[in-house]
Amino acid sequence: MDKLKCPSFFKCRGKEKVTASSENFHVGENDENQDRGNWSKKSDYLLSMVGYAVGLGNVWRFPYLTYNNGGGAFLIPYSIMLALAGLPLFFLECSLGQFASLGPVSVWRILPLFQGVGITMVLISIFVTIYYNVIIAYSLYYMFASFQSELPWKNCSDWADENCSRSPIVTHCNVSTIPGDIIQVNKSWADIHNLNCINGSEIYQPGQLPSEQYWNKVALRRSSGMDETGEIVWYLALCLLLAWLIVGAALFKGIKSSGKVVYFTAIFPYVVLLILLIRGATLEGASKGISYYIGAQSNFTKLREAEVWKDAATQIFYSLSVAWGGLVALSSYNKFNNNCFSDAIVVCLTNCLTSVFAGFAIFSILGHMAHISGKEVSQVVKSGFDLAFIAYPEALAQLPWGPFWSILFFFMLLTLGLDSQFASIETITTTIQDLFPKVMKKMRVPITLGCCLVLFLLGLVCVTQAGIYWVHLIDHFCAGWGILIAAILEIMGIIWIYGGNRFIEDIEMMIGAKRWIFWLWWRACWFVITPLLLIAILIWSLVKFHRPEYAKIPYPDWGVALGWCMIIFCIIWIPIMAVIKIIQAEGNIFQRIVNCCRPASNWGPYLERHRGERYKDMVDPKKETDYEIPTVSGNRKPE
Repeated sequence: MDKLKCPSFFKCRGKEKVTASSENFHVGENDENQDRGNWSKKSDYLLSMVGYAVGLGNVWRFPYLTYNNGGGAFLIPYSIMLALAGLPLFFLECSLGQFASLGPVSVWRILPLFQGVGITMVLISIFVTIYYNVIIAYSLYYMFASFQSELPWKNCSDWADENCSRSPIVTHCNVSTIPGDIIQVNKSWADIHNLNCINGSEIYQPGQLPSEQYWNKVALRRSSGMDETGEIVWYLALCLLLAWLIVGAALFKGIKSSGKVVYFTAIFPYVVLLILLIRGATLEGASKGISYYIGAQSNFTKLREAEVWKDAATQIFYSLSVAWGGLVALSSYNKFNNNCFSDAIVVCLTNCLTSVFAGFAIFSILGHMAHISGKEVSQVVKSGFDLAFIAYPEALAQLPWGPFWSILFFFMLLTLGLDSQFASIETITTTIQDLFPKVMKKMRVPITLGCCLVLFLLGLVCVTQAGIYWVHLIDHFCAGWGILIAAILEIMGIIWIYGGNRFIEDIEMMIGAKRWIFWLWWRACWFVITPLLLIAILIWSLVKFHRPEYAKIPYPDWGVALGWCMIIFCIIWIPIMAVIKIIQAEGNIFQRIVNCCRPASNWGPYLERHRGERYKDMVDPKKETDYEIPTVSGNRKPE
């Protein structure tokens, strides 16, 4: 009967594989983990990690911080903070995800009491994902607007007002009245009444650049404040929809599809930066811009200021995307014996060198802009939105073939944002996969597209006329303290409670045993230096808190209250899940807390062949998805 059903053993095996792949097409036949899948190639993973870590901040924030904090001298605290805070956290998260082959929520089987930390990471990633794609939509809009013979913001057009000017404008002056009196009046009032200004009495103020008015009046159609929501800006909404369609299309097969897309989105920005640097270096005034960035203007006395060290630590922390959940999610698809240590070194160094390289491309062209406008570089340099959508477009508009350079620049911003967005969405879908593996196996495409649709709808408030205020509000509150709190609890929980030495033994199961001197630096950072640095940054951020504002427009009280509600909603799950786990445990209150500080019975390597002696008694994670809190008599003992 067996032969009648299956004439050939190999044919039956083939059919089984075809069935599995049709039902679970994000898993390849050669994958080590047939439940979750693995990266097709090592390069898929590395480029995805580089794309996730290297984002918009490398281009629009780091160069400004370097210029503002002593030029080349800033690279000293920046490198030190990379070694003390960035790299240790990055290596820890990569190792954590790879060891258990689990996402940022389920990986907390390592310490059930802290499961809320993983939920906080995912929730913050969701909030940030909403507005991050809006920035990608801005880039799309500007890229499309550049397909003209002349950039629309090159000159003050019919959308501009009387303040639009590249040179200072007269706001007030003295005029002579009929009785012979001399009075000071508004220049526009004098023009209306056909009165001439007395020579030498003019009062000047800087005009608003055409690119600035284009950004506010045309691209954003910005309202007067957060209170005035206005209508949805339809062309931004369409660009936002297109951005989500690109993300959904790249992720419909999970890492199998996104791992191929990043070959373009992660590499192309380097090509554009190189082109912009070569072009910028040939322009008059480029050397002046570069000297302001990192050369002759280096100020080593700045290193005495605590603010410089805080800026270096903060930039490293956020630039590497640690504590967002994405590093754990992406690393969870690695093969068990992948060398995550060398990966962490490569990605971190690539990220930091990219930031430095981008600064040369940015400042060479800003130096040319300062030269042709007769200004100092300090007068034209900007950061954040002002750099990406005002200062740099203004500089590109002055170049021959300006539309070509503008298309290149905004396409670069698009690709920089997209691969970071891929990892953020993968963080969400990985969490869903770990919690509902059977559902995700059958419905990955609709679930992924459903996530993109919901996030698109939530992001529509960010493309209203008050949208930029919402973008800035979410960035101000959600992308700050919540991540710091999650990072501090993450490193304390794993190193201080689970046990740093035990965690090192877990890592050695993957990458092989190392000499004690190899771990000396990591122990020093994980146990003492990194937690203290993160706590110091958190305290500094709280002390220096200021009410958010955009373009010198303060936010209303209800807007500030909403910002606090968003961040509280993200971090409240840390105590909530801790209480739930304690209630679910057995024994008196002390025993319950102790039990919740032990690994769950299904914590360990995902596949049985990797468990060895240390994890031979663990519960199969494929059979038990809920956390089983070990009892006092359990065989898992704290270190």
